Amino acid sequence: MSSPATLPPSTPSSPAAAMPGGWWAVCLCAAWCGTCGIYRPLFDELARVHPDVRFEWVDIEDESDLAGDLDVETFPTLLIADGERALFLGPLLPQAPVLARLLASLQAATPGSSAGAGQEAQGVFERVRAARGR
Repeated sequence: MSSPATLPPSTPSSPAAAMPGGWWAVCLCAAWCGTCGIYRPLFDELARVHPDVRFEWVDIEDESDLAGDLDVETFPTLLIADGERALFLGPLLPQAPVLARLLASLQAATPGSSAGAGQEAQGVFERVRAARGR
């Protein structure tokens, strides 16, 4: 078994990081997760390609207060929000094109057409948004 990879906390990686509102893509991960370690560079590359979206990497063990009572069973788990509402929360194949397609489809949807991802997802998003700044 290999030693756990140490992943640095997320830092604002795009101009969207400094803007109020706007789209967020939050990866909920764990430092010990090998899949997350492989996914991290792909996630960071997506952040560079999509400067209009704020990408955040949250280690749910180091920052358990952000995850709250959310039970993450599969890594990586992604949360996508339009800046106000969490629209998606769930495991996602650790492939950059999968996240890019999901993000594009949510951004292309008519505003208000999605019921959102539920109260639990909304709570996680609000904690992440508060902790990582607006």
